[in-house]
Amino acid sequence: MNKKLKEILSTSVYLLIVLVSTFLVVTYIGQRTKVIGSSMEPMLKDGDNLIVDKISYRFEDPARFDIIVFPFRYAEKTYYIKRIIGLPGETIYIDENGNIYIDGEILEESYGKEEIADPGRAFEPITLGEDEYFVMGDNRNNSSDSRDPAVGNIHRDDFIGKAWMRIWPVNKIGMIKHQ
Repeated sequence: MNKKLKEILSTSVYLLIVLVSTFLVVTYIGQRTKVIGSSMEPMLKDGDNLIVDKISYRFEDPARFDIIVFPFRYAEKTYYIKRIIGLPGETIYIDENGNIYIDGEILEESYGKEEIADPGRAFEPITLGEDEYFVMGDNRNNSSDSRDPAVGNIHRDDFIGKAWMRIWPVNKIGMIKHQ
Protein backbone atom coordinates (compact mmCIF):
# COMPACT_ATOMS: atom_id res chain seq x y z
CA MET A 1 0.00 0.00 0.00
CA ASN A 2 1.15 3.46 -0.68
CA LYS A 3 1.62 6.02 2.07
CA LYS A 4 -1.41 8.16 1.14
CA LEU A 5 -3.81 5.18 1.24
CA LYS A 6 -2.45 4.13 4.67
CA GLU A 7 -3.01 7.67 5.93
CA ILE A 8 -6.59 7.73 4.66
CA LEU A 9 -7.30 4.30 6.15
CA SER A 10 -5.72 5.28 9.47
CA THR A 11 -7.73 8.53 9.65
CA SER A 12 -10.94 6.69 8.73
CA VAL A 13 -10.42 4.08 11.47
CA TYR A 14 -9.64 6.86 13.97
CA LEU A 15 -12.82 8.78 13.04
CA LEU A 16 -14.89 5.58 13.26
CA ILE A 17 -13.54 4.89 16.76
CA VAL A 18 -14.32 8.48 17.84
CA LEU A 19 -17.87 8.28 16.44
CA VAL A 20 -18.60 4.89 18.02
CA SER A 21 -17.16 6.04 21.37
CA THR A 22 -19.22 9.24 21.26
CA PHE A 23 -22.38 7.26 20.47
CA LEU A 24 -21.75 4.86 23.37
CA VAL A 25 -21.07 7.69 25.85
CA VAL A 26 -24.14 9.72 24.83
CA THR A 27 -26.41 6.67 24.71
CA TYR A 28 -25.35 4.84 27.86
CA ILE A 29 -23.21 7.05 30.12
CA GLY A 30 -24.01 10.75 29.92
CA GLN A 31 -25.42 13.54 27.84
CA ARG A 32 -25.49 17.32 27.84
CA THR A 33 -28.70 19.15 28.60
CA LYS A 34 -29.59 22.82 28.94
CA VAL A 35 -31.81 24.29 31.66
CA ILE A 36 -34.61 26.37 30.18
CA GLY A 37 -36.71 28.40 32.58
CA SER A 38 -36.55 29.19 36.27
CA SER A 39 -38.28 26.17 37.85
CA MET A 40 -35.09 24.95 39.58
CA GLU A 41 -33.86 28.30 40.89
CA PRO A 42 -31.88 29.05 42.94
CA MET A 43 -29.95 25.75 42.40
CA LEU A 44 -30.04 25.79 38.59
CA LYS A 45 -30.63 28.84 36.43
CA ASP A 46 -31.97 29.42 32.93
CA GLY A 47 -29.17 28.75 30.45
CA ASP A 48 -27.10 26.45 32.68
CA ASN A 49 -25.60 23.53 30.74
CA LEU A 50 -25.37 20.21 32.56
CA ILE A 51 -24.03 16.73 32.06
CA VAL A 52 -26.63 14.11 32.96
CA ASP A 53 -25.36 10.85 34.46
CA LYS A 54 -27.26 8.08 32.68
CA ILE A 55 -25.54 5.13 34.35
CA SER A 56 -25.86 5.56 38.16
CA TYR A 57 -29.46 4.41 38.36
CA ARG A 58 -28.49 1.09 36.80
CA PHE A 59 -26.60 0.36 40.04
CA GLU A 60 -28.43 2.34 42.74
CA ASP A 61 -31.94 3.47 43.52
CA PRO A 62 -32.93 7.12 43.08
CA ALA A 63 -32.93 8.97 46.41
CA ARG A 64 -35.05 11.76 47.82
CA PHE A 65 -33.73 15.17 46.68
CA ASP A 66 -31.88 13.77 43.62
CA ILE A 67 -32.22 16.10 40.64
CA ILE A 68 -33.39 14.10 37.64
CA VAL A 69 -34.07 14.65 33.95
CA PHE A 70 -37.08 13.05 32.25
CA PRO A 71 -39.08 13.62 29.06
CA PHE A 72 -42.30 15.60 29.12
CA ARG A 73 -44.88 13.17 27.81
CA TYR A 74 -46.84 15.69 25.72
CA ALA A 75 -44.03 17.36 23.77
CA GLU A 76 -41.34 15.69 21.69
CA LYS A 77 -37.73 16.54 22.56
CA THR A 78 -38.83 18.39 25.71
CA TYR A 79 -37.15 17.35 28.93
CA TYR A 80 -37.89 18.43 32.48
CA ILE A 81 -35.38 18.72 35.31
CA LYS A 82 -36.85 18.38 38.80
CA ARG A 83 -36.00 17.23 42.32
CA ILE A 84 -37.33 13.91 43.70
CA ILE A 85 -39.60 14.60 46.68
CA GLY A 86 -41.65 11.39 47.01
CA LEU A 87 -40.39 7.81 46.68
CA PRO A 88 -42.25 4.63 45.62
CA GLY A 89 -44.98 3.57 48.04
CA GLU A 90 -45.08 6.89 49.90
CA THR A 91 -48.12 9.13 50.28
CA ILE A 92 -47.60 12.81 49.43
CA TYR A 93 -49.85 15.61 50.62
CA ILE A 94 -49.44 19.41 50.55
CA ASP A 95 -51.63 21.38 52.96
CA GLU A 96 -53.12 24.87 52.58
CA ASN A 97 -50.04 26.37 54.27
CA GLY A 98 -47.70 24.84 51.70
CA ASN A 99 -46.29 22.15 53.98
CA ILE A 100 -45.27 18.93 52.24
CA TYR A 101 -46.16 15.73 54.07
CA ILE A 102 -44.62 12.35 53.36
CA ASP A 103 -46.59 9.51 54.99
CA GLY A 104 -48.09 12.01 57.45
CA GLU A 105 -44.76 13.57 58.49
CA ILE A 106 -43.70 17.08 57.44
CA LEU A 107 -40.82 16.92 54.97
CA GLU A 108 -37.73 18.62 56.35
CA GLU A 109 -36.04 20.21 53.36
CA SER A 110 -34.32 23.41 52.38
CA TYR A 111 -34.72 23.37 48.61
CA GLY A 112 -38.05 25.12 48.14
CA LYS A 113 -37.50 28.74 47.16
CA GLU A 114 -40.73 29.94 48.76
CA GLU A 115 -43.94 28.82 50.41
CA ILE A 116 -46.10 26.75 48.07
CA ALA A 117 -49.11 28.77 46.93
CA ASP A 118 -50.80 25.99 44.91
CA PRO A 119 -50.56 22.37 46.04
CA GLY A 120 -52.20 21.28 42.77
CA ARG A 121 -53.31 17.67 42.74
CA ALA A 122 -51.33 17.04 45.98
CA PHE A 123 -54.04 18.89 47.93
CA GLU A 124 -55.51 15.39 48.18
CA PRO A 125 -53.11 12.64 49.34
CA ILE A 126 -51.32 10.90 46.47
CA THR A 127 -50.00 7.39 47.06
CA LEU A 128 -47.16 6.49 44.72
CA GLY A 129 -46.95 3.12 42.97
CA GLU A 130 -43.99 0.78 43.30
CA ASP A 131 -42.01 2.50 40.52
CA GLU A 132 -43.41 6.04 40.80
CA TYR A 133 -41.76 9.24 42.04
CA PHE A 134 -43.18 12.65 42.95
CA VAL A 135 -40.97 15.48 41.67
CA MET A 136 -40.99 19.23 42.19
CA GLY A 137 -38.99 22.21 41.03
CA ASP A 138 -37.12 24.19 43.69
CA ASN A 139 -38.91 27.37 42.56
CA ARG A 140 -42.19 25.89 43.80
CA ASN A 141 -44.52 28.63 42.56
CA ASN A 142 -42.96 28.70 39.10
CA SER A 143 -42.68 25.01 38.30
CA SER A 144 -44.70 22.56 36.26
CA ASP A 145 -44.11 19.36 38.22
CA SER A 146 -45.90 16.35 39.76
CA ARG A 147 -48.55 18.65 41.24
CA ASP A 148 -49.73 19.29 37.67
CA PRO A 149 -51.80 16.44 36.13
CA ALA A 150 -49.95 16.99 32.81
CA VAL A 151 -46.71 15.93 34.53
CA GLY A 152 -48.04 13.66 37.28
CA ASN A 153 -46.03 10.91 38.90
CA ILE A 154 -42.83 9.95 37.10
CA HIS A 155 -42.04 6.30 36.45
CA ARG A 156 -38.45 5.18 36.98
CA ASP A 157 -38.33 3.87 33.40
CA ASP A 158 -38.82 7.46 32.22
CA PHE A 159 -35.71 8.80 33.95
CA ILE A 160 -33.02 9.91 31.52
CA GLY A 161 -30.62 10.26 34.42
CA LYS A 162 -29.38 12.33 37.32
CA ALA A 163 -27.97 15.85 36.95
CA TRP A 164 -24.27 15.35 37.57
CA MET A 165 -22.21 18.40 36.64
CA ARG A 166 -22.73 21.99 35.54
CA ILE A 167 -20.43 22.82 32.59
CA TRP A 168 -21.73 26.31 31.78
CA PRO A 169 -21.47 29.13 32.73
CA VAL A 170 -17.73 28.84 33.27
CA ASN A 171 -17.79 30.59 36.66
CA LYS A 172 -20.20 27.92 38.00
CA ILE A 173 -18.55 24.76 36.64
CA GLY A 174 -18.79 21.99 39.19
CA MET A 175 -20.61 18.98 40.53
CA ILE A 176 -24.35 19.28 41.29
CA LYS A 177 -25.21 18.96 44.99
CA HIS A 178 -28.26 16.71 45.49
CA GLN A 179 -28.43 15.93 49.20
